[in-house]
Amino acid sequence: MGELFRSEEMTLAQLFLQSEAAYCCVSELGELGKVQFRDLNPDVNVFQRKFVNEVRRCEEMDRKLRFVEKEIKKASIPILDTGENPEVPFPRDMIDLEANFEKIENELKEINTNQEALKRNFLELTELKFILRKTQQFFDEAQLHHHQQMADPDLLEESSSLLEPSEMGRGAPLRLGFVAGVINRERIPTFERMLWRVCRGNVFLRQAEIENPLEDPVTGDSVHKSVFIIFFQGDQLKNRVKKICEGFRASLYPCPETPQERKEMAAGVNTRIDDLQMVLNQTEDHRQRVLQAAAKTIRVWFIKVRKMKAIYHTLNLCNIDVTQKCLIAEVWCPVADLDSIQFALRRGTEHSGSTVPSILNRMQTNQTPPTYNKTNKFTYGFQNLVDAYGIGSYREINPAPYTIITFPFLFAVMFGDFGHGILMTLFGVWMVVRESRILSQKTDNELFNMVFSGRYIILLMGLFSVYTGLIYNDCFSKALNLFGSSWSVRPMFTNTKANWTEELLKSASVLQLDPAVNGVFNGPYPFGIDPIWSIATNKLTFLNSFKMKMSVVLGIIHMLFGVTLSLLNHLYFKKTLNIYLGFIPEMIFMSSLFGYLVILILFKWCAYDAFSSKDAPSLLIHFINMFLFNYSDSSLPMLYSGQKGLQCFLVVCAFLCVPWMLVLKPLMLRHQYLRRKHLGTHNFGGIRVGNGPTEEDAEIIQHDQLSMHSEEGEELHNQQSDEPDSIEVSNTDTELEEFHVSMVTVESFNFGDVVVNQAIHTIEYCLGCISNTASYLRLWALSLAHAQLSEVLWTMVMHVGLNVDNLGGGILLVFVFAAFSTLTIAILLIMEGLSAFLHALRLHWVEFQNKFYVGTGFKFMPFSFETIREGRFDE
Repeated sequence: MGELFRSEEMTLAQLFLQSEAAYCCVSELGELGKVQFRDLNPDVNVFQRKFVNEVRRCEEMDRKLRFVEKEIKKASIPILDTGENPEVPFPRDMIDLEANFEKIENELKEINTNQEALKRNFLELTELKFILRKTQQFFDEAQLHHHQQMADPDLLEESSSLLEPSEMGRGAPLRLGFVAGVINRERIPTFERMLWRVCRGNVFLRQAEIENPLEDPVTGDSVHKSVFIIFFQGDQLKNRVKKICEGFRASLYPCPETPQERKEMAAGVNTRIDDLQMVLNQTEDHRQRVLQAAAKTIRVWFIKVRKMKAIYHTLNLCNIDVTQKCLIAEVWCPVADLDSIQFALRRGTEHSGSTVPSILNRMQTNQTPPTYNKTNKFTYGFQNLVDAYGIGSYREINPAPYTIITFPFLFAVMFGDFGHGILMTLFGVWMVVRESRILSQKTDNELFNMVFSGRYIILLMGLFSVYTGLIYNDCFSKALNLFGSSWSVRPMFTNTKANWTEELLKSASVLQLDPAVNGVFNGPYPFGIDPIWSIATNKLTFLNSFKMKMSVVLGIIHMLFGVTLSLLNHLYFKKTLNIYLGFIPEMIFMSSLFGYLVILILFKWCAYDAFSSKDAPSLLIHFINMFLFNYSDSSLPMLYSGQKGLQCFLVVCAFLCVPWMLVLKPLMLRHQYLRRKHLGTHNFGGIRVGNGPTEEDAEIIQHDQLSMHSEEGEELHNQQSDEPDSIEVSNTDTELEEFHVSMVTVESFNFGDVVVNQAIHTIEYCLGCISNTASYLRLWALSLAHAQLSEVLWTMVMHVGLNVDNLGGGILLVFVFAAFSTLTIAILLIMEGLSAFLHALRLHWVEFQNKFYVGTGFKFMPFSFETIREGRFDE
């Protein structure tokens, strides 16, 4: 568990990979997922790197697979996911994969092309079938109309326009032509107006809707169309009509003039439609077989291709040795996993068949390593809460282990309700019990995935809410009478001092129980709040005082714990200056003022019982007078003897801590800088090296730099040790001294910047102690708000159904309970729960973590195939 409290120790390592074994070694490192590669070619364009052609080939295969996947999803075929983790193909297998994917893509494209052509022909024949059917109806209606109007010579000329052209005599004055076609139904009104205006009313349009929607051969969508026939006279109108039809994208079809020809054509069209339908069915069956076969293995193909692409992309980050036989890589990796990385390199070398082993060499560097916090499925959610604020600096204390307890507890203080806590716990238990099944389903619901990733957070929040609900004795706004009330009213019937009679009890709506009367109060309630407070009219007054003091106590303890954790950082990084000039005055300042307030609260709770509670002084007035040194008010009794002297001493100590933090640290840093610059030098390995950095982290930077230069000096000594006159590192070796001095980065010391930074830190801390303590009062406010919302919901909803005491009330109660349950889940569990969650998150990020957590690091991002195996292909 030690790695939970501080990030893993990291090291920079250099890998020497043989060219023939580099691919397999990187593959094994990807399966291991413990190394983060550095780009050793930052100035080289991505298109000029060695393995760019292999990356392009992998991208082309990935494109083909995405095309196949799109076709599979379009056909609504489920993609089989067995959870298999296929091995990375060898580079020589890329040709076979490319040929296979090319074959599938070409086959699907050919099928789609043929199917689209067949569907287009099918659509045209279907439209022609409806045209022949509808136009025949038009002519039949016109024929019938003509026979009915033969007796009327005035209407004969009007109706002759709809006659069959063959039925008009040779000597007829009018010879009408017509065109027939199909147009989208929504374009009919505009189409009709355009014909009327352009042709100036010299055309006659008849249209009828096609009942069944037709399928678009390109998009596959259903389209509603209508059949139309246009009668006109002359070639000029014919050209205008055709141009208008072309502009409205209407499909024109040849339509015979005689009924016999139309009947023969319709028979031929129906025959062709039947043949096309059979061919379409066979084509669709063949397409389904191809897609179903691909759906069984497409996930495995995706994993293989994207693993290969990731490997070649990683190889492009490496340097190539001048001999072209070796690849050089630099990686960040945890020190604890060096052995497993060595084994992975050995396995990769064996798989490749190479006889030359790969070499891993640890490097000394002064660069800041990435931050790596190991997590499991339980701690993952809590670590994400911390990382959302900022990735921790390297090796600083990790707040996540403490957040596991403090976060759900502070949430529960605001959400405390036994009933609501039970519901939240059941939801968390359901997700934890079924987590394997839910993980295997891999839902795309982003909101549910976010909630599911925090299932253990929800479980703990529910459990802690059950505990605080019992403390508050609150269950769906009702109290639980577990141990019986500690208040008794029966002895008061005969008590002359209280002068309570049965007539008084019947007439008075509000009476006050006096704990100072014997027999009324029988001592404190065994656990939590006495249930009699649920019916008391001064319930809010009592709970306000209790929850406000409780929130102050919890907040100050939480902040003091955060300041204490900063001591662990100072000790680990050996920053003794920060301990004496930072941690100690900070702890004294907060303890002497706000720690003393906690002691006063606890002392008042213990010192005053039910009989003397009326004489208890106000802590707020005492605390204000403590800052003002005002002790002249005789009406305000002291809590204990010697209170005045102790409080004056504590305030003076707190005020002295301000210049302690503000002035001493900049002066000490300036003194160290001058001493190291003019007088002092450090002897390290016999070399006189001036000490440059003198900022707050000077010790760490200096230690890293001198360690690096010591290694360089040893390497130089080893390289020249075979000569007869080897160089001895001594104080008189000026050339080597100049070499090391030039390597050390000397940072200038700006006293003004240090003073400003320290002043900002001091003011922020001192004012923050006040504002942060006040911020914890949200524990009191949200707790009361949740309890009042729960009570209002019970009174306004559930109480309505319980008031009706007949059969109708029982039926009404079913609907009332359904509404009560819905509102409870929507408002009290989801909305109030989210509100308490966000406030608890703020208390941790701002009030707690700012005492010790810097959060300016960068996350360890290892090269891993895990995201590819889990099916998250987005790169």
